Amino acid sequence: MQILDTLDIKYNNLDIYIEAFTHTSYANEENCISYERLEFLGDAVLELIISEYLYNTTDYPEGKMTKLRSNYVCENALYEYACLLGINGYISLGKGEKDRDGKYNRAIVSDVFEAFIGAMFIDGGIEEVKKFMYKHIIPLIENDSIDFIEDYKSVLQEMIQTDRKTLEYAVIDETGPAHAKEFTVIVRIDNILYGTGKANSKKEAEQEAAKEALKKAKSGEKL
Repeated sequence: MQILDTLDIKYNNLDIYIEAFTHTSYANEENCISYERLEFLGDAVLELIISEYLYNTTDYPEGKMTKLRSNYVCENALYEYACLLGINGYISLGKGEKDRDGKYNRAIVSDVFEAFIGAMFIDGGIEEVKKFMYKHIIPLIENDSIDFIEDYKSVLQEMIQTDRKTLEYAVIDETGPAHAKEFTVIVRIDNILYGTGKANSKKEAEQEAAKEALKKAKSGEKL
């Protein structure tokens, strides 16, 4: 598996990594094992390593460390890690998920990243996972290379609530068949358009619209 060579991972058991990249849809079609059990394990390993990192490198109180850990292992962060490293390109998907471009589905990709970490733990132990994390992931955290916000809508709401401005999301377009619809949503603040988002669910499209609005705020545009 080329991604293991690319990331300089010395493996003993290739099959455990193949399992980590196997989505349920593919497993059902090919009668093999999916990544779900490895995902469960990888989630715990990630929390442990990030917890240790925060404990050793900061003097933050428990509450702040808990918040930061949550940011660094949230779905959005794991998705970004996986895509930046090219991990999502190796996911085995069933036909339906492949047609829906599942290699860019946030839930699937973040789950695979956790399973990948779980496989590495099984294959090489905690020290191998730490080596990987400190080489590839911790620098992204320290250099602020990732957008660690998971709930853009909540952040946008908090940003404008002190000014008592109105915030409205509206679906302006729906395309595609019933099983693979794409929604286009806009967000208005005091009836002024600030963001547009497209996704396969209304909730995701709203998050994308809020994300665009927050980008404008970050670039200096007043909301």
